Amino acid sequence: MSSSPLSSAQAARAAIAARLQGIMQDAGLTGVELAALCGWHKSKSSRLARGRTPPSDADIRSWCTACGAEDQIADLIAASRNAESMYVEWRQAHRDGMRRVHEQTVPLYQRTSVFRVYSSSLVPGMLQTAEYATGVLRSITDFQGTPDDVTEAVEARLNRSRVIREGNHRFALLLEETVLYHHVCSDTAMVAQLDRLLQVMTQPNIALGIIPFRTRRTIWPVEAFYAFDEAQVAVETLTAEINVHSPTEVRSYLKAFVGLSKMAVHGAKARACITRAIDTLG
Repeated sequence: MSSSPLSSAQAARAAIAARLQGIMQDAGLTGVELAALCGWHKSKSSRLARGRTPPSDADIRSWCTACGAEDQIADLIAASRNAESMYVEWRQAHRDGMRRVHEQTVPLYQRTSVFRVYSSSLVPGMLQTAEYATGVLRSITDFQGTPDDVTEAVEARLNRSRVIREGNHRFALLLEETVLYHHVCSDTAMVAQLDRLLQVMTQPNIALGIIPFRTRRTIWPVEAFYAFDEAQVAVETLTAEINVHSPTEVRSYLKAFVGLSKMAVHGAKARACITRAIDTLG
């Protein structure tokens, strides 16, 4: 990858900070003077202007009002909200549980024509069985210490996954072979999940590839990512989801996907990989 998946979010936040600083300078104010007008500690002006602290909607309103730049409030708030949506910590996203997050992404799934998904750790959510999804979401809830709505979240995930059977959607999915051996549920449930992979491979709108253990790497294993057409890529890390919209970065992920695809096996060879994994559970 040519750049960090954080770069778009960082650049967007830096742009907001630069605009706030420019507004303050155009108004002929210092950080101390601005803080006094806004009624907050002087260090806050510095943190906001340097991009160390993301501004809230109220911060932007206060800042622009103090500088006589009320006409810029709406645009800055919209830009700030967009910047914040690029990098979302899982703890924050799941503060009320996980069901809501799944429901909020249904429109994105429904309007996407071509999905390109790479996973180095888990079966992608859209292909998960209820038992497998329960194991995954249970472990996430326990690790994060967020509200337990696993049952409802699993139902929401399965509902969102209807896109693989409904509508005019196409899916290109790549899994590292190790995914087939990462047990997040019972052996019986794991067999059912692997059988599910064999079943979906028969669908004409799904191309499932497996990257074998011993494949010569031309693209190294990277973080799991979901590309929605050519407009957006969602990158999953341990602590956050990073939503990439920059055309340059989106192209980098699509380029990586092409490279990963060349290392994968499909058809009978992919089915053989899955069957071998099932046999270890027999």
